[in-house]
Amino acid sequence: MASDQDLVVETVRDILTGFEPFVLTPERRWDEGLWSALAEAGLTGVGLPEEAGGSGGELADAVAIVRTLAAGAAAVPVAEQLLVAGPALVAADLDLPSPEEPMTFAVADAVTVHPVDNGDGPGRFTVNGTVTDLAWAGVASHVVLLAPASAGSDGALLALVHVADLEATDAFNLAGEPRGSLVLDQVAATGALLSAAQAQELRARFALARAVQLAAALEQVLAWTVQYAGERQQFGRPLGKFQAIQMELAEMAGEVTAVTALTDAAVQALDRGSADVVLAAAAAKVRAGAAVEVVARLAHQVHGAIGFTQEHKLHHLTRRLWSWRDEAGSDLAWSRVLGAGLLAGPDDFWPALTRVV
Repeated sequence: MASDQDLVVETVRDILTGFEPFVLTPERRWDEGLWSALAEAGLTGVGLPEEAGGSGGELADAVAIVRTLAAGAAAVPVAEQLLVAGPALVAADLDLPSPEEPMTFAVADAVTVHPVDNGDGPGRFTVNGTVTDLAWAGVASHVVLLAPASAGSDGALLALVHVADLEATDAFNLAGEPRGSLVLDQVAATGALLSAAQAQELRARFALARAVQLAAALEQVLAWTVQYAGERQQFGRPLGKFQAIQMELAEMAGEVTAVTALTDAAVQALDRGSADVVLAAAAAKVRAGAAVEVVARLAHQVHGAIGFTQEHKLHHLTRRLWSWRDEAGSDLAWSRVLGAGLLAGPDDFWPALTRVV
């Protein structure tokens, strides 16, 4: 008997059959039709409480949706909405915008936020500064910002900004996904103060969202490559019968298995509210980033010249792999977090190392 999560995944896959991946351009920045279909099915609010305006469901359901869409090279901001921005607003007891309106998230270290005392109660702010490298800039109607708190505070401020009327600059990652900038000039926002630990966990959530997408895309690239090696004939037999190709497929499978295991462990740590969630997310993001170089390179090597053409599906995911690897914190940045966390308690080093890795 199919579980609720299986039914959710099946629904997403059914929807995806009507929306083939395409090359993103400045004129067509995202798949608005796919977003509308997902929103109509209630899938853009999964994992967010019904009492807050979401569709209900568990974290695992939201992760399953993000994984399925990532494997399908879907050009929609579901990962940012379901795994980062939405949960952050709910945790901070801030009003959640309609899930039908696309929402994204950004770490905005160059933005300043000032409280407003206008008699409407606490939580009102104005935001000034430029948000750079914003995922889905010019697409999202709302942006959740993690901004520096006031001077003298070691925490951060979570701010919800309505940006549908603001014009974003034209900038894109290697996959063509919008990564432009927004200039905020006395823009109104609602917000809440976060502790340093809460802010770090939110950064880790963002990294984990990208790790989830990377894991799903890596798995799909491996599946395509195994299929191609079994179908493509060379010298009278399938490519997959050659020992050199078998070794490359085995190496790819090892990388993908490691990433999937670490990503699943980090999701479970987040779900149970573990104190190790930052280290678990850091390990997942670092391991996923390391796997990208190996899996993407070998996939294109096995596919040969056809894998580099615009007409072939492989590039839709490999270009996303190369892009997502460098987002939500680089491998170097999260390696430092992971190393510092493991060394924080010398007596606990080995237990912590084996628990996370």
